[in-house]
Amino acid sequence: MQQGYAAVLCVLAVLGLEAAAPGECELTRLLQDKLQYEMRLQYMKHYFPIDYTVQVQYEEVLRPSNITRLRNGTVSEAALRYLWFHVSSQAVLRIREVLPEKHPSRKYTQELCQLFDALGEEYSKYRQTDVETVVADLVKLIHSAGAESRSKAVRPKALLDNCLKVMRMLYGVPCELGS
Repeated sequence: MQQGYAAVLCVLAVLGLEAAAPGECELTRLLQDKLQYEMRLQYMKHYFPIDYTVQVQYEEVLRPSNITRLRNGTVSEAALRYLWFHVSSQAVLRIREVLPEKHPSRKYTQELCQLFDALGEEYSKYRQTDVETVVADLVKLIHSAGAESRSKAVRPKALLDNCLKVMRMLYGVPCELGS
């Protein structure tokens, strides 16, 4: 089985396509289930005060248009998935940071964090460290402590909406995610 998978990856690499690993696909399906509209609405909008926002770095807002622009700049799909993982996991952490211990959304965000932690383990197994410079720079900027000056206020639901939209863009075809 492993040899067959390796052969498929070699063929895809030669063709210039980059497949998502089976573990990535399973975890993104679980994430898609957790990010259903009803759950995002309930946990990220209804359980928060009206017009509540979370302060995030400018780079922590990843929209489908950003992905399209990076794709046109010939950034690989693997690097885009790597970027999506870092941006989305950081956004969930930002939301969790503002929640009091007994907040009704706390358990939901904890479950999302666990899925992102598992996805991070998949990335440590399958990803190479040499991603495109533009993506590596963005990831460094996202994780740097001094970038707070470039912050913006974003609604928690909007962060998860973007997370889901970009995930479907990046994993929809290789993992056969339904809408």
